[in-house]
Amino acid sequence: MSAVEIQRRLTISDVARQAGVSVATVSKVINERYGVSAETASRVQAVIAELGYESSLVARSLRSHQKNVIGILVADFEPFSTELLKGAAHAIRGSGYEIVAYSASGAAEELVGWERRYLSRLSGTLIDGAVLVTPTVVDARYGTPVVAVDPHTGRSGMPTVDSDNLKGAMLATEHLLGLGHRRIGFLGGRLDLESARLREEGYRNALVAAGVEIDPQLIRVGGYRPESAEQPARELLALDDPPTAIFAANDLSAIRTMQVAQDLGLRVPEDLSVIGFDNVPESALAVPQLTTVAQPIQEMGYQAVRMLIDLVEGRSPGQTHVSLPTELVERQSCAPVRTRES
Repeated sequence: MSAVEIQRRLTISDVARQAGVSVATVSKVINERYGVSAETASRVQAVIAELGYESSLVARSLRSHQKNVIGILVADFEPFSTELLKGAAHAIRGSGYEIVAYSASGAAEELVGWERRYLSRLSGTLIDGAVLVTPTVVDARYGTPVVAVDPHTGRSGMPTVDSDNLKGAMLATEHLLGLGHRRIGFLGGRLDLESARLREEGYRNALVAAGVEIDPQLIRVGGYRPESAEQPARELLALDDPPTAIFAANDLSAIRTMQVAQDLGLRVPEDLSVIGFDNVPESALAVPQLTTVAQPIQEMGYQAVRMLIDLVEGRSPGQTHVSLPTELVERQSCAPVRTRES
């Protein structure tokens, strides 16, 4: 075949032409049907291997009730979902399944119910089941096996995987308290997410346990996105009595908070300590490196896919809710509180 022909997508007709047989014969070989001699089948298979031809997933799924394909549906491809996909990929190794990742193209807060619409496009023709990442609606009427990761509304009757957001937030706040900070700002996540509510609850619980009065002025909504976290971070640092430390409810918000502080002439951690949540790869690449609370995101993806495969294959999963532990990761963005000069 010419270079031009190789650059375009290969078709079953290309295989037939190269092997000197009909399209019907190639189809029989691909689908392991009778009516083709061993010699011809061998020649066709050799051409398929030489050309690197793959039949369409959709076409294969239409021919079989078992597609051996798992769908991963995310609101957007960002650091959290990317890490989760790594764990999902590890889970299918050797399982005989493939993964299709599907994005709602961001702005999920404006697309309540996005997972229902997009799942309807995939189920029945392309996938055997789906992992829904931070779904806005959790119910049992999807028509295909589904596992939810960190759903907006928390646990439900659907199989679910999440992490200990409450304990993780307490760890973050206790770490700052242990460094002597008492004016601790909180940059929360989205108001519609159960994980965000639990992280704020953990922050509040740790302050109360330490005998520190909760100051409403020190609490802002950051929205889990850098662009939505910037203005609330500036507001916190512009207070007459600003915080000496800020706990941001995810790493991307924490990193943007450090950038805002540096824009304002503050040094991190000398003038302001900052701690995040998630432990995405960007946290270790930040300057200074971000102290954070790690949730095992890849393990969450792994557990969700293994649970889903059990459901697809008719087995009852060992657990219908898996909650994984969180832990503090100390780096360079936090330091003991400094006495402010008058």
